[in-house]
Amino acid sequence: MTTSPRFGVNYTPSKGWFHHWLDFDLDDVRADLDSIAALGLDHVRVFPLWPLFQPNRTLIRPRAVEQLVELADAAAERGLDVAVDGLQGHLSSFDFQPSWTVSWHRRNMFTDPDVVDGQAAYLRTLAAALADRPAFLGMTLGNEINQFSGDPHPDPDRITPAQAERWLRRMLDACEQGAPGRMHLHAEYDASWYVDDHPFTPAHAARLGAVTAVHSWVFNGTAQRYGADSPATGQHAAYMIELSKAWAEDPHRPVWLQEVGAPAPHIPADRAAGFTRTTIAAALDCPGVWGVTWWCSHDVDRALADFPELEYTLGLLTNDRRVKPAGREIARIVEELRAGNGRAAPRTTALVVDLPDDAAGRSLCGPGGAVFEAFMRLSTEGVRPTTVLAGRAADPSHLAARGITRLVTVDDAGVGRRASPSSRASS
Repeated sequence: MTTSPRFGVNYTPSKGWFHHWLDFDLDDVRADLDSIAALGLDHVRVFPLWPLFQPNRTLIRPRAVEQLVELADAAAERGLDVAVDGLQGHLSSFDFQPSWTVSWHRRNMFTDPDVVDGQAAYLRTLAAALADRPAFLGMTLGNEINQFSGDPHPDPDRITPAQAERWLRRMLDACEQGAPGRMHLHAEYDASWYVDDHPFTPAHAARLGAVTAVHSWVFNGTAQRYGADSPATGQHAAYMIELSKAWAEDPHRPVWLQEVGAPAPHIPADRAAGFTRTTIAAALDCPGVWGVTWWCSHDVDRALADFPELEYTLGLLTNDRRVKPAGREIARIVEELRAGNGRAAPRTTALVVDLPDDAAGRSLCGPGGAVFEAFMRLSTEGVRPTTVLAGRAADPSHLAARGITRLVTVDDAGVGRRASPSSRASS
């Protein structure tokens, strides 16, 4: 990875939120994309709603797929590449599952053969429809779809880690069949990294798919525990990026900071621009970052009911397309980045994560846990830490490939071994 990191935004339509697919208006989409491109960004991540695109297991609506392609073409006309999430799935506290998976047709979405076949057909169809578009980056299986697999979801489809891996491999294969050679991946919320018994694991995130996706949200207990202006809050995204590398088999595997935002009131509105700059600067100080994709483009219209309060104000732009302070800050950062020298230097000090490959005990990595606190202590002392699993700490070839010349244990960092699982549900 020799080029500068990519900068983009998760596209939340200004009119109708993701319900805009019900009343798709290409002119409105074009106006939204114009306001995004004006910030100097280079890509968008877009979200079809699964029940609207595949209302029956054997019906993938051609017109809905055409509208997705129209959106992608409109983005390309404005110099924006397009990444597409498939199984929505879950967005901003709302679940979107087709009727053929719930209620009278209740089936486990990860293990039922008919459901899995239907999902694979859907992902393959979307990928194939976009495969010949040069601006198409690739598919993400769905947005934080791991939240369906366990607590705190009110009606989870429980699975084992082995079943999660089989499902991920099948879905990624379907995307590759539809659009060979594109950047296909999966993305989970931070339970994968911080919750001991969660079936989607760090190894899944760091080894399956083209890149590792990280979703960094400081309302997961970080801002509550350490404060909005704390180093831990400002470094959280960088920490997740570097934590992911402990489980990666490829020492040069790219990491995509696919979601990060400034949620109020955890980050007060008058501090959003500062948090944005601090967070992005820390993330860009991590080598191997494919890109940063902010959540989200436009605020949610307050005419829409029942969203958690923080979801209404996460946009870089208002829902009437006015640029907000965080949006202006993003635009400045992008301009500075393009005038800079690109990639971060290697991080030569590695914090040893004394966990097994299957991440049993991974709550040590969450806010308040020993690994988390040791990393933050090193950071505040001026060290630029990364992480390495204890099982690889004695592998000189692995360390050399990553540029690691110094190992530090939790005890070396002066942190007692304690754990505090993440409190975040999902968003």
